[in-house]
Amino acid sequence: MGLKASLTEAERSRLIEMAWEDRTPFEMIRLQYGLTEASVIDFMRSNMKKSSFRMWRKRMNGRLTKHLTLRSCSTVANHVISDAVLNKKVRKGMVGVMK
Repeated sequence: MGLKASLTEAERSRLIEMAWEDRTPFEMIRLQYGLTEASVIDFMRSNMKKSSFRMWRKRMNGRLTKHLTLRSCSTVANHVISDAVLNKKVRKGMVGVMK
């Protein structure tokens, strides 16, 4: 991969860190490094041990927070669920001092 040669060790390390982070979407990696999701996968495959790569792929597979378009839907769903739980507690008189 040509990108590997153009990145410093610190940049490679940061890219791997961003790819592992649940809250860093692939779109952010694309903005900073110009890599598509497929390119990030190829980069991770060539920069990690086989077992580590498999573990990362298993973890990232279906992770909503790694895609901005899916994240916005999941965020809305989480707010709806949180509101429903809170409303249920209020109706039952279970809400006390909230932090």
